[in-house]
Amino acid sequence: MKETLKAGIRYEHTFIVPKSKTVPALYPEAEEFLVMPEVFATGFLVGLFEWACIKAIKPHLDWPKEQSVGTFIEASHLAATPPGLKVTVSVELVAVDRKKLTFSVEAHDGIDLISQGRHERFVIDKEKFDSRLEDKKANA
Repeated sequence: MKETLKAGIRYEHTFIVPKSKTVPALYPEAEEFLVMPEVFATGFLVGLFEWACIKAIKPHLDWPKEQSVGTFIEASHLAATPPGLKVTVSVELVAVDRKKLTFSVEAHDGIDLISQGRHERFVIDKEKFDSRLEDKKANA
């Protein structure tokens, strides 16, 4: 981790919601999801928060040797967003506790505030992380 990885880092990311990021596409194996409204899925919203947080801190890590993984998410989903609307995600790194990073997250679709919350990530050494995964697979 570079010395520049400090609270106060902000990042804004925009994404136009395609049909492939709606509730029916979240788990196509789930017949219940297939009949639900075609609106931006909460699961994909969480992924968008993660993406924005990664983009925010990437310049402050020894990328790709150092990366981060999500460890906690607490976020509302306040309004439905149909495909075609642009979602703007704003994230701010609010705390750094060794390798634990805490972000404030918010999303807006140009009409409504659609989400706000908190997300935590942990900085990893990619090689060590992958090695532990291989051990886990071998012992499964």
